[in-house]
Amino acid sequence: SRPRALPPQLSSAAATRFLSRAARFLSRALPLCRAHTVEFFTRGLWERLVAPPPGAVLEALRAAGPLARPLAAASVPTAAPGALCTFFLCTDDDTFSSVFCENSEKLINVHLFALAAKYYSLSSLGVCTPLEDVLEALKGNNQGATGIKPDEFMNNKKSHEVQVMSELVDNIATYCGIKQVIDIGSGKGYLSSFLSMQYNLKVYGIDSSNSNTNGAHERNRKLKKHWRAYQSRGRANHKCQSLEEADDRPVESEIEYKTINEELLNNASSLQIQDQVNMQDLVPSCGFTETATSETRTETEADLVAQTQSPESKLSEEVLAILNALPADAVEVFSSSHSNCEEEKVQGKTMSLKTKARKSNESNLYFPLTSCITAETELSDIITDLEDCMMVGLHTCGDLAANTLRLFTAKPEIKAVCSVGCCYHLLSEQFENQEECCDKVWGFPMCQYLKDKGWCCGRNARMSACLALERVAVGQMLPTESLFYRAVLQVIIEEIYGVSKSDRHVGKTFSKSSSFIDYVRRSLKKLELDDSKLPDSCIMDYYEKYKHRMNELEAFNMLKVVLAPCIEVLILLDRLCYLKEQENIAWSGLVKLFDPVKSPRCYAVIALKKQSCS
Repeated sequence: SRPRALPPQLSSAAATRFLSRAARFLSRALPLCRAHTVEFFTRGLWERLVAPPPGAVLEALRAAGPLARPLAAASVPTAAPGALCTFFLCTDDDTFSSVFCENSEKLINVHLFALAAKYYSLSSLGVCTPLEDVLEALKGNNQGATGIKPDEFMNNKKSHEVQVMSELVDNIATYCGIKQVIDIGSGKGYLSSFLSMQYNLKVYGIDSSNSNTNGAHERNRKLKKHWRAYQSRGRANHKCQSLEEADDRPVESEIEYKTINEELLNNASSLQIQDQVNMQDLVPSCGFTETATSETRTETEADLVAQTQSPESKLSEEVLAILNALPADAVEVFSSSHSNCEEEKVQGKTMSLKTKARKSNESNLYFPLTSCITAETELSDIITDLEDCMMVGLHTCGDLAANTLRLFTAKPEIKAVCSVGCCYHLLSEQFENQEECCDKVWGFPMCQYLKDKGWCCGRNARMSACLALERVAVGQMLPTESLFYRAVLQVIIEEIYGVSKSDRHVGKTFSKSSSFIDYVRRSLKKLELDDSKLPDSCIMDYYEKYKHRMNELEAFNMLKVVLAPCIEVLILLDRLCYLKEQENIAWSGLVKLFDPVKSPRCYAVIALKKQSCS
């Protein structure tokens, strides 16, 4: 039968047009984007880049644009969505010159700046395809799968992400008639395991971290006997449930459930403690960022099991307990290579996954693999039973998201891709360091338009793109005091010690400090600077000198927060335009998958190849 029609998609010309408009606005805003708050006082950033006083800036940002409260926005006629779009469709360079001073590049019109930042966000541009439209087209008359839900064995954020994305991935796979999924940057296997168990897909989870793969292997070894017990008892109990009336259910059955659950939960709890990891503060100038590090899970057993459950949910309860120590499917874990990319092909060719995969008659298997993925990776060296498949990535870090799209376009076996990127600050940029080799495969830009323009964001701008505007908008404020401490510390370091740059980092010293004096002394020790020649009175003199300027720092960071979605627009439209340039792509689009308050990096790049679906 003929494939169902997918939703209308943005044309290549339209995508490039939106990209060019966003790039034009950002080119004026780049001095703000590229500024680092560590250098706020040492480089005089407020005096150089912002004309209005900080109070006026904060008031204007709260009255209009993405940070406006609903009532405030309603009182500003130009903030209405229709008026906003109409206004900016008619913009020209003269309009932008009234936002920034043409000569000094200072921000002079904060109200117009806020409206422009709101317009040049994915939520306002109208370039995204609604998730509901995509799912409706993919499903057709087919009913979606029902079964376990992850909300009781993952934290709220991860549960939300896995549930939404796995449903979409399953529908794409069904639409394209494929059963094999490759999860790039799979981490601890949350998405991979759920796709395998819930949707009966064969999933290869590839991650560059040996610790993730080894951890998966150890958890799998300990859970094998419990999983087998669950399979045998669970099937028997499920059959009893379908044959017997609720009132006639044997008491022994309930006892058996309780025994299994207690056994599994105790096992999961002990493994969970081993899995906890420390988050590293990758972006010192922002409070809300996405990182590639797996999130620490601190749920108790009471969080894993609902207080009240229907009889039908007891089978799911056992699955949830198992999955708490992901990956928990009874499969073998293989490492195709060490994380060193240079050894990838040599190690990959020595491992035959096909032979080991035949040991199981189950189709819903999850295979965690260790391998470093680049744009040149030969997947058949890693997965020897590679067949028609789709590639997915949930918060793939830095260049890995770009390389996922390049692999998709280059490999005929990969029929579809669904990629949610993160950690934009780790992207490599072609035009950032001109002295580097020109034949390298770069993370940004990908499309020809930005390459021809020689577009460069810069690392600080990409760090700004990691800020979570939606969280700030609902009241989760930036950590202004810690940013202030770090900025004043930089003044001390440069004026007292003559050091402007260092390879060492202060890290999370603020959270461990009892006062500004304590913070400075701890930080100097971390930076290997002698603090004995710096009396407490001198430290406090610096604090007193700058404390009245803390509101400048708050307003400056709010400006960066407001610009964050605009930088993300540039990065994501660059990836979409790259896909639009490929001749073998039947459909491509940007889709908002997640609630941005729960998961700030919420947009997926989705594409399907021509003649790939049936």
